[in-house]
Amino acid sequence: MKTLYTATAVALGDGRNGHVQSPDGFLDAAVRVPRELGGPGGATNPEQLFAAGYAACFHSALKLAASQLHADASGSEVVADVMLKSLPNGGYGLAANLEITLPELDRAAAEKLAAKAHELCPYSNATRGNMEVNLTVA
Repeated sequence: MKTLYTATAVALGDGRNGHVQSPDGFLDAAVRVPRELGGPGGATNPEQLFAAGYAACFHSALKLAASQLHADASGSEVVADVMLKSLPNGGYGLAANLEITLPELDRAAAEKLAAKAHELCPYSNATRGNMEVNLTVA
């Protein structure tokens, strides 16, 4: 594979209670353990950042798939829920639910487009076989 782009981020401080930033300055955020996990909350967290990236990436793949399939993706939206899960071995894993809204398409066409986007999306390709990802067409 040919590298098209490389993103760099640096984590500083105390991991989930630290700071993340990119060398170009576009990403510069405190990270905190969410209150739901017993942390202080009040800042973003790795799961939220992953959800934002997955939603944006999948939405781009949805638009690309729409152009390839000559489908109307206007008004489309992708909501990504990323869940932190405990594993039987004591480790942790992730799972994701993607809710895709395509108001201009009937259900069959929307499901076909979502499936095509799932084939194209780099996040979907990176996670396939590594974590549970559920697609729902709203």
